Amino acid sequence: METALPDKTPALLLSDSVILFDGICRLCSRWTRFVIRRDKLRRFKLASVQSPEGQEILAHFGLPLDRFDTMLYIEQGRVYTRSDAVLRVIAQINGGWRHLALLRCLYRPLRDSVYDLVARHRYALFGTHAQCWLPGPEDADRFLDGARLRKNTKKENSVKEQGN
Repeated sequence: METALPDKTPALLLSDSVILFDGICRLCSRWTRFVIRRDKLRRFKLASVQSPEGQEILAHFGLPLDRFDTMLYIEQGRVYTRSDAVLRVIAQINGGWRHLALLRCLYRPLRDSVYDLVARHRYALFGTHAQCWLPGPEDADRFLDGARLRKNTKKENSVKEQGN
């Protein structure tokens, strides 16, 4: 589903392609890593829905802050959810995966019902992380909260070094 952005939208959301994902969901984290590995042009910015930036974006669009039923994708001032969001991202990544975007030709309610089925059972099927997945320092700039992530990654690395 596509939705126009409300007035007073942050400039970032008008100019960047932003993916919001559930940071504690293992499937969602794997999806994010899948996108990062194939996004050679680094066109996507990412944020977990649990991050302050993700929460701000959800609030901006009047979406629930405590229930995450869909991946959210924002591109050129438009918001996409559910299967539309996934297929728009797939269409832009490198490799043969982009051909899956042809699934947009399928009846949207059918696509979304499959999406909803997986989304509803994703924790049971794939599990959860105790805390949000953090990227490595080489990918921190892909995240809207990259400065905070770089600082946290440095802290974790120094703690690991001290523990050795």
